[in-house]
Amino acid sequence: MTLTRNVPLDPAHSALLFIDVQNFAAHRDGGEFKDIPEAEFDAKYGWFFSELETRVIPNMQAIQAACRGMGVELMYTTIESLTLDGRDRSLDYKITGFHVPKGSWDGKVIDQIAPVGDEIILPKTSSSVFVSTHIDYILRNLGVRQLVLSGLITDQCVESAIRDACDLGYLVTQVTDACLTYSQERHDHSLQTIKGYCRQLTTRELVAELSAGK
Repeated sequence: MTLTRNVPLDPAHSALLFIDVQNFAAHRDGGEFKDIPEAEFDAKYGWFFSELETRVIPNMQAIQAACRGMGVELMYTTIESLTLDGRDRSLDYKITGFHVPKGSWDGKVIDQIAPVGDEIILPKTSSSVFVSTHIDYILRNLGVRQLVLSGLITDQCVESAIRDACDLGYLVTQVTDACLTYSQERHDHSLQTIKGYCRQLTTRELVAELSAGK
């Protein structure tokens, strides 16, 4: 038998994970952007928010709906401390200045893809969700073998999750147009760099694959 990453999703053994699509990092009023003057904000983050609002969030909504419709497990990770003062954050997050207090608005998934029912939300305090949460344990308890990834930031937390998931034995699918970073060049470079670890599909391709399995 030939081993390959190009395996269609088996909904009963798959999960869709949204990475850090939260108010802190995906809302204009989020804590990551506070105190930035308007002109500087537009110059640094204007393209990012334009892409996020007009293209990437609609793609996230499409894959979310398709996965829910097929019974795929939905999960979310957010940057959020287990404490109010953030003393449990990683050293890297402390140096970077990322501080999302426990229970804060910044730590909530954005309204456009808000979790429903008992969909699982995992607060994390490191770049990779596999380092600062029990996600591997949870996925194995759920019987998940295939992991679909979407979220922010393509060349940071998304890449970290892909590498760790791959090394832990999951078949990973990255939805290329449902991830985003701060420039097209960075996004494209990340996709090229990480493609050896995962299967890469567009939103349309993933939705079609799921629809074909009905």
